[in-house]
Amino acid sequence: MNFKEKLFLFLSGIFLTSLVLANIIGTTKFVIVLGLTVPAGVLAYPFTFLATDLICELYGKKRAQSLVWVGFSMNFFMLGLMMLGHYLKDASGISGATSTFESVYEFMIGNVIASMIAYLIAQSVDVKLFHFWKTLTKGKHLWLRNNLSTVVSQLADTTAIMTILYLANNLGASIQSIGDLVGLIFASYMFKVLVALFDTPLFYLGVSLLKDKVAPDVE
Repeated sequence: MNFKEKLFLFLSGIFLTSLVLANIIGTTKFVIVLGLTVPAGVLAYPFTFLATDLICELYGKKRAQSLVWVGFSMNFFMLGLMMLGHYLKDASGISGATSTFESVYEFMIGNVIASMIAYLIAQSVDVKLFHFWKTLTKGKHLWLRNNLSTVVSQLADTTAIMTILYLANNLGASIQSIGDLVGLIFASYMFKVLVALFDTPLFYLGVSLLKDKVAPDVE
């Protein structure tokens, strides 16, 4: 296997690991980061956008969009395995943390469904906008397409997932009104935007080091 394919597998691994972890953790815990109250699952999610932007830049739109669909499918595969574990008979006296498993499973159902709807929208928007601005700027202004695509797609993702979870009563007792929901969306979105800005140097570094070693696929 050549370097190009090894790198693609590595970036895909980061993408899929971050995506699945974000959906397992989801909104099971909220944490305070930079003064913002955000779901713990959000900590992993920005890496998915960095990975897809790098793949889009280095390999082209088709590979990035394909990875989006693979990630979408793998989350339902994960949910299927969790359902299997849930419905099989418990080996009483041997199982070490059945209640923990059941709590995670119960929370995951709503989280995964909400997350996947939001994810499919956001990741598709991210890939399409990234490629659109790359074409519009004729391959120049890397920082522009990286940040604009991520900022817009993160807004779509955050609004969609938080709204779905709110309607499903999956956000906890403290979120009781539209005002509470808007505040939560704002905090989560601002965190994602700040992370997106911070990952710009990493994106530039990755493209700078790898661009000459990876010939983009023909679109």
